[in-house]
Amino acid sequence: MWDAWLNNSTLPALEQTAAFAQKRHALLAGNIANLDVPGYKTRDISVADFQEALSDAVEQQRNPSGSYNYVSGNSPSPISGMAAPSAMERVRDVSRQVILHDGSDVSLEEQVTEISKNQSMHDMSIALMRSQLQTMQVAIRESVSV
Repeated sequence: MWDAWLNNSTLPALEQTAAFAQKRHALLAGNIANLDVPGYKTRDISVADFQEALSDAVEQQRNPSGSYNYVSGNSPSPISGMAAPSAMERVRDVSRQVILHDGSDVSLEEQVTEISKNQSMHDMSIALMRSQLQTMQVAIRESVSV
């Protein structure tokens, strides 16, 4: 009973988000550690692909009949609530493919920015999980006192 209740909450999605952020953080930290290595190519996990897969999984959980049709384009994502990348964002993404004079593609500023965004995603998922678990504790105790 409890297993089904937990699996139908947002906890599994939040757990996957925290795990994804943790794995991505390790890759981004490795990029910074290898900043001075000539010819080093950055490694990363696609946030957009993760969000799309998570969105599909959540939608499939909501609608197990499989009649969900993912519509690409500028429709908001059920997970992020954000529209698909605009033309300008795609242009900015192309600039990430610039190879530096030493053959590497590592930019300290870009990696630090990505680590900061990744840390925010991780912190948010942990805070939301903590909040939901506290709500469950209140429901179990049948009391609002903490």
